[in-house]
Amino acid sequence: MSDEPVEVFACPNGPFLVRGDITIDVGDAENPGGGAQRDQRRVVALCRCGASSIRPYCDGTHKVIGFRTVPPAR
Repeated sequence: MSDEPVEVFACPNGPFLVRGDITIDVGDAENPGGGAQRDQRRVVALCRCGASSIRPYCDGTHKVIGFRTVPPAR
């Protein structure tokens, strides 16, 4: 891991974009931590709608199902 900060951006009506050096655990409830993998991309889009066929990653399904987020309170 580097000293580079990790940044997370919530895209309106879309995924979380994660920028930085991260490890994503794609294990399951019976094997937590067993699926850890380092993602070699600089930016990773993580599903926020729950309908992606490649969770935890976004596959764009949020556009098809009309996923909408609530704007933050001001």
